[in-house]
Amino acid sequence: MAVDFSNTLIVAISATALFDLTESESYLSQLLAQHPDTAIKAFRDYMTERENDPLSIGAGYPLIKALLNLNRYCQADSQETELEAPLVEVVIVSKSSPDTGIQVLNAIREHGLNISRSAFISGSPVAPYIDDFNVDLFLTTNREDAQQVADANICACAILDATPVNTYELDTQQLRIAFDGDAVLFDDSGELLYKQKGLRAFHDREAKMRDLPIEKGPYAELLIKLSNLQERLPAGLSYSPIKIALVTARNAPADLRAIKTLREWGVNVDMAFFLGGLEKTAVLRTFAPHIFFDDSIQHIDAARRFIPTALVPYHSTSLLHGDSYLAADKENSLLFIPVPR
Repeated sequence: MAVDFSNTLIVAISATALFDLTESESYLSQLLAQHPDTAIKAFRDYMTERENDPLSIGAGYPLIKALLNLNRYCQADSQETELEAPLVEVVIVSKSSPDTGIQVLNAIREHGLNISRSAFISGSPVAPYIDDFNVDLFLTTNREDAQQVADANICACAILDATPVNTYELDTQQLRIAFDGDAVLFDDSGELLYKQKGLRAFHDREAKMRDLPIEKGPYAELLIKLSNLQERLPAGLSYSPIKIALVTARNAPADLRAIKTLREWGVNVDMAFFLGGLEKTAVLRTFAPHIFFDDSIQHIDAARRFIPTALVPYHSTSLLHGDSYLAADKENSLLFIPVPR
């Protein structure tokens, strides 16, 4: 009998986003460059020697820990069977071979993460397998993999730092997620209008269309599923197991349309910050999310010294993508700029 995951939030994460694997990744790149004919065998031997070594946590670890902790409500309130679907399911998707992935599987057990499903695909394209697992969110450190998933419209996806800037001390008993608005929860038409014609044109359009919902962006369905999950959990006036914040550069008169759009989707976010171009970092540090999703590398770079962040890629057909970026943003938008730890 198959498990029904239709009401389960399914998150796939690469091994390099869950744990810090920069040392082994760097060694593999070195082997491939210097000894391409023998690199695979040498790397397999290298990983076999280290498969019992502990791994430091990666940029996506705080989020995964908090997500998995939500399953305590499922276990506490039900007569659980082995085939019962959890509230949250996490899948490891690794481009390593099964043999070289043993260190990751050992680390999952060492950290006490209840992750039982995994895919080791030996360098094959990731996107088809993400689709096979019916994933709602895919987190990776590989920009090409994220772009393929985004272009296939499979699910929400984001790019994380290969090495965390900090080891974040976050409470994992309450899941806290912050989302940007335009080009993340909402479509990219507002972002594009602002960059092409300026703030006045954007505000004029939003004021005229305040009663019309904004088209869904790449993270809309994830937010809706999180909101549905939130409604299934016990909550009071002062505490909820999930807290969601909208942190956006929008302000009046563009704020009203955003709120009405979320209402149209049946979503009630816990907090909304309409910052009108103010720096987002201060609010994010106070909110202390397990992850912040934004399409702007500038906002990501400013915040990721203090909180876990994830860069949302544009679809390749978007005018905001790649060579189609406006000149003012092009230089800073194409790279995930390293930040010293």
